[in-house]
Amino acid sequence: MNTLTARFGRRAGTRGRGLPKKRGAVRRGRRGARRAADSSAVEVAARWGYAASGLIYVLIGLLALRIAYDGGHGGRQADRGGALAEIAGKPLGTALLWAVGAGLAGMALWRLTEAAFGASVPDGRKIRKRLLSAARCVFYGFAAYSVLAFAAGDKSSGSGASDHRSHDVTARVMGFAGGRWIVAAAATAVVVTGVCMGVLAVRRTFHDQLKWGGMSRAARRYVDVTGVAGGVARALMVAAAGGFALEAAATYDPGKAKGLDDTLRSFASAPAGGWLLGAVAVGLALYGLFCFGMARWRRVS
Repeated sequence: MNTLTARFGRRAGTRGRGLPKKRGAVRRGRRGARRAADSSAVEVAARWGYAASGLIYVLIGLLALRIAYDGGHGGRQADRGGALAEIAGKPLGTALLWAVGAGLAGMALWRLTEAAFGASVPDGRKIRKRLLSAARCVFYGFAAYSVLAFAAGDKSSGSGASDHRSHDVTARVMGFAGGRWIVAAAATAVVVTGVCMGVLAVRRTFHDQLKWGGMSRAARRYVDVTGVAGGVARALMVAAAGGFALEAAATYDPGKAKGLDDTLRSFASAPAGGWLLGAVAVGLALYGLFCFGMARWRRVS
């Protein structure tokens, strides 16, 4: 009996000693993944992504300014496709398109690491922040794909693509049972998102994301001006797009939904429309400059 007990005890002890080793290996794996997420390569990818986003917003703002100058008519489409076409028409434009696409892919990678391990902001490891990072990862992944596809010769994501996509998606969803209410709910969420974006910009919550203590007074003023003005302009654009989608649901007309270009052009028909569109255009360009500032001073890891 004693012999059996001793043998059983030795086997149980052996199994027991194996469990801490496995747990230690898992912990070491997690630490390794965490170090990879905090690596300089991921930081470079994030900063490159901000710079790529900034370039696109600056170009969209300039395209919108041209439209405002023409009274809301003519000009290249003021959306991502229009910005890409603008880049493609310049010397070394194709190479720059690949660089922009790679930057957006880097941004998607960084957001993926935030979703997996938490962001370097207050409460960055909470589930809400991680889900937000995951959504941003999907958004930037799609944007990177469209830019890289455009660079490779697929022009389906070119000028006006945002407008066509908005109409098509809205029409497809409305064809579902209860699709009209799905569109209405999604549109309401977009409007609320736009309003929240504007409030956060005015409150300067982006300070929490910056290396504020190491920035000069001029740098702080730069991000405040571009962050607030640019953030409000972007928020207005998002809320307006959501409003048009809500109108599409209310009238059961998918054609009422508008992409970025049509949304911007709609400002021209409002009272003092030319000035309003011009102000929003300048704001979008300023948001692009804000992205350049984030590329320089954002806390990434």
